[in-house]
Amino acid sequence: MSAVLTAQEPSAKYLVNLQPPLVRHFDLIAQAPGGVARLRELILTLAVQGKLVPQDPRDEPASELLKKIRAEKDRLIAEGKIKRDKALAEIDDEEKPFELPHGWQWVRLGSVFKLEYGSAMPEKSRLHGDIPVYGSNGIVGFHNESLIQSPSLIVGRKGSVGAVNMSLSAFWPIDTSYFVTPPSGIDLRFSYFLFVSLKLGKHDKATAIPGINRNDVYKEVVALPPESEQSRIVTRVEELMQLCDALEAQGQLEAEQHARLVSTLFSSLLQSDTPEALVNNWQRIATHFDVLLDRPEAVDALEQTILQLAVRGLLVPQDPTDEPANVLLQKIRTEKDHLIAQGKIKRDKPLPPITDKEKPFELPQGWEWVRLGSLGVTQTGGTPASSKPEYFDGNFPFIGPGQITPNGQILSAEKFISELGTLESAVVEPGDILMVCIGGSIGKCAAATFPTAFNQQINSIHPLLLSSEYVLNAMSSIDFTQAVLSAATGSATPIISKGKWDLLLLPLPPRVEQSRIVTRVNELRSLCDDLRQRLEAAQAMQSHLADALVTG
Repeated sequence: MSAVLTAQEPSAKYLVNLQPPLVRHFDLIAQAPGGVARLRELILTLAVQGKLVPQDPRDEPASELLKKIRAEKDRLIAEGKIKRDKALAEIDDEEKPFELPHGWQWVRLGSVFKLEYGSAMPEKSRLHGDIPVYGSNGIVGFHNESLIQSPSLIVGRKGSVGAVNMSLSAFWPIDTSYFVTPPSGIDLRFSYFLFVSLKLGKHDKATAIPGINRNDVYKEVVALPPESEQSRIVTRVEELMQLCDALEAQGQLEAEQHARLVSTLFSSLLQSDTPEALVNNWQRIATHFDVLLDRPEAVDALEQTILQLAVRGLLVPQDPTDEPANVLLQKIRTEKDHLIAQGKIKRDKPLPPITDKEKPFELPQGWEWVRLGSLGVTQTGGTPASSKPEYFDGNFPFIGPGQITPNGQILSAEKFISELGTLESAVVEPGDILMVCIGGSIGKCAAATFPTAFNQQINSIHPLLLSSEYVLNAMSSIDFTQAVLSAATGSATPIISKGKWDLLLLPLPPRVEQSRIVTRVNELRSLCDDLRQRLEAAQAMQSHLADALVTG
């Protein structure tokens, strides 16, 4: 059998000794969501249960190997080099999870392996060298001397509890880890597979700092194979893990290629000059939707493309009899002045005119580029003073960025404030649009569905004489999101001030066309939701089938 595995070769031939359903459907399992990870787990499970390679009756049984290990321990104890182990309880039948293969032996982990504490090695104390320093989840640096010279395992003791790493050369384990040097007759790589299969993180004591106690680990019941079979198991596992690597790499490559294809083809739709041209371009792509839209992220890309087409005037045809957007803008200004005169809103600062250089693309006839602040009443939120607990002793909802979801929903409030508290914040009504304007979720936006106050990380707009749904669609498009990010300052924590936010551009269609656009967008997004549900159902079915094949 070749030790070099590629994703192009038939995978089943490497699994001739496994369960027949797994042999026949290896690739199907790998393609299921999380399939390769499940295959890796399955391979280790089969390996440590003696189901991966056939037993050889000529092998010296594990019982003899255990006698040798026990004799060596007794010798070291007699010489005073190690302490006598604490006695471990006998293994009863209820603790044996499967039928033991020929020549194998049930043991408690602590009767074979000893977990030793690492030693502190702060970063400031490390000198330049090539000796790896291991923490609880892998290499954390290098030093010029080692603590342990023998090839060993490193097990996470605090932090990444139960994580298992292997060092084939001298190393230094720090005090957040244990190290395990297998005794003579126990293969290091087989030991690694065994420890990984145990999922030692389950012994986490769930304190403020995660940690495991080695005495809990010592109680684990494991099956020990003969020394010769350990070597055969290691060879087979490494072959199969190489195959998993190839399948995983192939899957990643396919995903990247698919994403590029989707991006390229959907971008071509945005090059359409008119809604009529879009129909032709759409039809050309639609014949391949079964290939393009075979994963949720592709449907997300389609939905975003729909929004971009909508705000570029390509989703529905224009009607020359519609009242143009420049007339609508005059009415919005008149309405604003009326509200100012009534004392209902404050007078807004004049916004600069839009130059041709600022306009990112050409708009259809009857449309206008407008600054966000000219479309309605905008405001920034605020948080009532924490020094005044009475501000938080009420029942009026108060939200932050966490209540605005990436898909444009507003979750129920987790905090409530008093009427006095609302005076130190800002309040929106149903239909007003909220947008996160700071941090990693900058650009998330949603329309309010209930009256609520909000904190200073959010800006809002109350559109005047406009379709709130259209404004939300425009603000949810990638064009607007990119404009927000471009105007934001700060690399570690991006933030856009309300002043800059008010200056951002939106494409404004005639009011009647806004309604037609919203209707069409809602129809298409509903189809996208149906498609997602179908894909989720198909993936769930594929996952269930993979599980059935794995456990069959």
